[in-house]
Amino acid sequence: MTKAIRFEKIGGPEVLELQDINLPAPGPGEVRVRHTAVGVNFIDIYHRTGLYKLKLPTGLGLEAAGVVEAVGPEVTRVAVGDRVAYASGPVGAYSEASNVPQTRLVKLPEGVSDDIAAASLLKGMTAHYLLRRTHPVKAGESILIHAGAGGVGMIAVQWAKSLGAVVIATVGNHQKIPFVQRLGAAHVIVSQTENIATRVREITGGKGVSVVYDSVGRDTFMASIDSLAPLGLLVSFGNASGPVPPIEPQLLSQKGSLFFTRPTLASYVSTPEELDTAAGELFALISSGTIRVRPPQKFPLSQAADAHRAIESRQTKGSLVLIPD
Repeated sequence: MTKAIRFEKIGGPEVLELQDINLPAPGPGEVRVRHTAVGVNFIDIYHRTGLYKLKLPTGLGLEAAGVVEAVGPEVTRVAVGDRVAYASGPVGAYSEASNVPQTRLVKLPEGVSDDIAAASLLKGMTAHYLLRRTHPVKAGESILIHAGAGGVGMIAVQWAKSLGAVVIATVGNHQKIPFVQRLGAAHVIVSQTENIATRVREITGGKGVSVVYDSVGRDTFMASIDSLAPLGLLVSFGNASGPVPPIEPQLLSQKGSLFFTRPTLASYVSTPEELDTAAGELFALISSGTIRVRPPQKFPLSQAADAHRAIESRQTKGSLVLIPD
C-alpha cells in the first residue's frame, strides 16, 4: 500500500483526498520511484477543475523527484538507487511512490537537489521549448513574458536574459517588481494597474515585441495581441485566468499578419532524446548559476488542497512542492 492524493469528481481543492492505494510491481519498461518531492503546477488545477479532462476517479500530478526503488523487466535507462525526476506524466505524482515508464525519467546531477528538481523540471523544460524551439530567442530582440514572478516565468526571464533578449515582464502587483528585475527583466509592467499593450509600445518605441509568451490566458489575450509587432508570434501556453475565448483568424490579419500557437510540453519531449536534451540544458544552467531557482514552498502531501489554494491565489513567488508525509 502507498498513500496518494485522489479525487472522484471535479471541483475545488476540497475534492482532493489522501487515500491508500495498491501499487503493483513495475511492469516491462517501468520503474518504481519513491518520491522525495512532488511538483505542483497549474496543469494540476486544470485537471482537478475539468478544464483538461481526466477519466475519474484519478490521481493527480505529473512531476516528481525521488529514488529508483525497483525496476521492471527490460529497464536499461536507470538502476535501483539512482536519483531521478520526471515531469511529463503519467498522472499520479501526488503520491508516496509511482510506477513510471523509463522513457519519462531523467537522472539528476549532483548539483541539483530533489526539491529543486521537482520545483523546476516541468517549468524549466516548458521554458526550454518556449525559448529554444517554439520561437528561438535571439540576442537583442524584445520579448514579453507574462507572469514573470510565476514558476515558468521566473525561469523564462532568466533564460531569455542569458540569451541576450530585452525582457519585458508582467506581474500582478508592485511588490513583485524588484524580484523580477533581479531575475533580469529590463522592464516590468504591473498588469492590475497599467495598460499592458500601451506600456509595451512605449518601451519599444511603438514597434511592439516579436513574441509574447502568455500563460495567463483570458485576461491578457487581447493585450498580448496588441503588444505584437507585425509578423509577431503569440504563444499561449496556459490558462491561469481561464481559457482564451474563440478568435476569428481575420483578427490576426488585421493586427499585422500575426502568428498564434497553443503548444504543450509533451509534443516537445516525445522521445527520450528530446527529453534528455531539454533536461540537460536546464540542469546545466541551474548548476552554473545562470538560472537560479528559489527554494520551493513546501506542503505535506496530505495538504495538497492547501497547496492548490496557494497557487490559485496568484500571490506566490516561484514554485510549490509536496513532501510525502
